[in-house]
Amino acid sequence: MGRTRHAMREREKELLESSITEVAEYDRSHLVLVRGELAERSTLLIEGYMLRTIEEHGRRYIVGFHVPGDFVDLHAYALKRLDHDIVTLGPAKVGIVPHERIGHIHENEPHLSRLFWFSTLLDAAIQRQWTLKLEQLKASRRVAHRFSEVWRRLEMVGLARSNGFRTPLNQTDLADMCGTTSIHMNRALSELRREDVVEFRRGLVIARDRSRLESFGDFNPDYLYGGGPLGVQHELDGTD
Repeated sequence: MGRTRHAMREREKELLESSITEVAEYDRSHLVLVRGELAERSTLLIEGYMLRTIEEHGRRYIVGFHVPGDFVDLHAYALKRLDHDIVTLGPAKVGIVPHERIGHIHENEPHLSRLFWFSTLLDAAIQRQWTLKLEQLKASRRVAHRFSEVWRRLEMVGLARSNGFRTPLNQTDLADMCGTTSIHMNRALSELRREDVVEFRRGLVIARDRSRLESFGDFNPDYLYGGGPLGVQHELDGTD
């Protein structure tokens, strides 16, 4: 819940932290929840990165990317079975929150429950933008958009660098995020490097001119609800 932590009261922060009954650490990519499996708990990402993936016709598609502070599969509380897998991307630390405790929060903590709802709706906004850019942009511009988004999301939780960021992402991951093949992704990354838009080396994303990267990727951060006309600040504070 790093994205909405500013709107949480101290009591709510303590309540959320006390709702974590188990902390799991993985030293490599790990399948946390399998498509169709009955879910009785949800996962709060503490450190590292996580993905939502779908496998069809022998191919993996990455349909969601999560940064520290995200409640990755909070929607599993309502759906009980997901239509996709939840997997860590490399090493990660996660907090496990049983659905029984989430239910208690929904019944007794309306403001915190609203923040949970905001979290799942933000996921949906990000998904809509991914779908839109998949239709609008060629591969090199799609990856520029993904880089711009991840950079901004990491910045929101205090984990970005001034000239980029580091993740365990590799070329195949990027291809699966952008709906293309590894061969086409290699060409896209070469174009981005040649045009001096961004450089990607072993998971390290480096951009000397952030505005150029965002412009090339047609990235407008409004859909992240962190600023601009869609920016949410004190509106989430609310009163119970």
